[in-house]
Amino acid sequence: MTPLEVNQMDRFANKVAVVTGGSSGIGRATALAFAREGARVVIAARRPKPALETVKEIENAGGTACFVQTDVSKSGDVEHLIARTVETYGRLDCAFNNAARTDETIAPMADLSEEDFDKTVSVNLKGVWLGMKYQIRQMLKQKPKGGVIVNTSSGNGLGGCPQASFYSATKAGIIALSKSAAWEYAQEGVRVNAFVAGAFRTPMLEGSMDRAAGGDHEARKVVEDRWIKMTAAGRIGDPAEAAEAVLWLCSDASSYVVGHSLIVDGGLSSLWR
Repeated sequence: MTPLEVNQMDRFANKVAVVTGGSSGIGRATALAFAREGARVVIAARRPKPALETVKEIENAGGTACFVQTDVSKSGDVEHLIARTVETYGRLDCAFNNAARTDETIAPMADLSEEDFDKTVSVNLKGVWLGMKYQIRQMLKQKPKGGVIVNTSSGNGLGGCPQASFYSATKAGIIALSKSAAWEYAQEGVRVNAFVAGAFRTPMLEGSMDRAAGGDHEARKVVEDRWIKMTAAGRIGDPAEAAEAVLWLCSDASSYVVGHSLIVDGGLSSLWR
């Protein structure tokens, strides 16, 4: 093991990190990565079973983690999450607001319902705002004060996406929220950035491709091949690769990175952005 690898293994030693949507996909990979590098991790999610499995995996590897059941669209749940984090571990150093939902119905905008809109916005956009609201309050009052927040956006939020208009709108809004918060709190010691995700091998992407294919096996293969062909890297990303980018944004190595939208998409959007 090189000196650099040794340093990276403990770059989050004694730090406390909250990961929303930490029970699967990019959130789970990030929770595992934080714990591997010394952080005490709080996994926030709606579903106890996969979240507790992630906690057990962390603990079996010698790490420290706990689970707080949380619906990020509810103010009381998010406030409770941050309170429990501080009660358990004493402070909050890093927050990864990653919980999200896709449009369950793949359809043109005019065919979607008001309920579809409200459900998507309440989790994806309101949930990120509520997370930052209580995270920033805690980071400003703790001693020493300060911390880092990373919010998950998407390549869809860079322009839009047919059949996924509500999801795209919320992901664009996350970039604007992140930049606004970055300007408001950077000089008080709270750094805020956005992680803009491309196609990663997660349950969310798998579900989206399944719905796009309408349950047809051959059509499903065509949908996946289309994603791969659109990506310069020629493959769908591994959630562990996303986690590495998030940890870099949360680390001291990115101390001068503020209000940034870090696009990690294998080159998917490189031809038009």
